[in-house]
Amino acid sequence: METNIAPGLRFSILDREFKRKLEERANRMGLTAVQLRVLGELSRAESMGACEINQKDLEKALAVTHPTMTEIIKRLEKKKAVICTQSKVDARYKKINCADEYKNIHIELKKMDWEIFNKICAGIPEEDIQTFLKASEKMLENIEK
Repeated sequence: METNIAPGLRFSILDREFKRKLEERANRMGLTAVQLRVLGELSRAESMGACEINQKDLEKALAVTHPTMTEIIKRLEKKKAVICTQSKVDARYKKINCADEYKNIHIELKKMDWEIFNKICAGIPEEDIQTFLKASEKMLENIEK
């Protein structure tokens, strides 16, 4: 069935549905989707050997403002999902680490992303999915230019 939905609106609808499904899964873990994304980024950075991750690093990686990230970190700290300590590298910053329970959450988050993506893509031939992934990769590169 052909539709006459503009590309921007298509992406918006897909984004909204993807976020809704991720929010449902995050809620089952006692988190919001945004908190889960922050934990995922923190966990990923730690697994790649980052010696210290601070709030500014997370803001940059997730394109979030300072006040927003401050509130997210406060809530995650309250839930004992992150541990904040004084940075040994720069005393102006807090070093942020995942609590042990969330050390590998980036792996689980990636798995969730693919499960949601695969549900949304149900009935689409694999060749078309691969074409979409290649095209969207190029779109992301174009955004960075």
